[in-house]
Amino acid sequence: MDRRDFLGLAAAAPLVACAAPSAPAGAARPAQRLARVAVRASAERGHADHGWLYAKHSFSFARYLDREWMGFRGLRVINEDRIRQDRGFPTHPHRDMEIVTYLLDGGLEHRDTLGNGGVIVPGRAQRMSAGTGIQHSEYARLADAHLLQIWIEPARRGIAPGYEEQPIAAGDLRGRLVPLAAPPGEAASVTIHSDARILATRLDAGQRVTHTIAPGRAAWVQVARGAVTLNGTRLEQGDAGYTLSDGELELTDGADAELLVFDLA
Repeated sequence: MDRRDFLGLAAAAPLVACAAPSAPAGAARPAQRLARVAVRASAERGHADHGWLYAKHSFSFARYLDREWMGFRGLRVINEDRIRQDRGFPTHPHRDMEIVTYLLDGGLEHRDTLGNGGVIVPGRAQRMSAGTGIQHSEYARLADAHLLQIWIEPARRGIAPGYEEQPIAAGDLRGRLVPLAAPPGEAASVTIHSDARILATRLDAGQRVTHTIAPGRAAWVQVARGAVTLNGTRLEQGDAGYTLSDGELELTDGADAELLVFDLA
């Protein structure tokens, strides 16, 4: 297994084999094979409590270091942050990283050295390309903020820094996968300079969505809230399912579920 698969990530974690039943004789198409999945449980994530900030870290970050969980393919950070109102991160630098913010509750005020500013609210996607260097600040406004901050490694280093904020049609998420972020030239709310795609959905009981993982690619499914069944495995809020196997991801039996699907090179 190439180190890019897990970047040191729990290579020994079991992958549960799932297979769709064989198609009946005469069927036009065989049933798609379900991808094998393993689970990164919420309770196993790293965490930090600073009083004004409570964070859960899916991968090693800041003072949380677990060499078995350094990232997944190009996905380097998924932090679930809860920030108290009128508190936040003062101006600080980044470079050579694609940073996507997915807000669940509250409002997040953004300011950066490119001159961008404003308050992001749920239903809007934010992308910052750090590139050759950018500084920014983030503060919770309106109320306490609950969000996922995502870092993805860029396809190449040294690009010009950039910023983008676009609406997500929240109603469109219900019962279907909606492209949140994708490479240049592809339809999505925001553009990331990486061979990666982020899809968002909300699922209730009786709803089902699927996504096919092509050979050679990998996937990570992060449950932002609620609960859902992924290829027969029940995931609760904060849990993630992941796979290095090609095949289909089947998401069913949502209970007020909101989740992100990462399709990664």
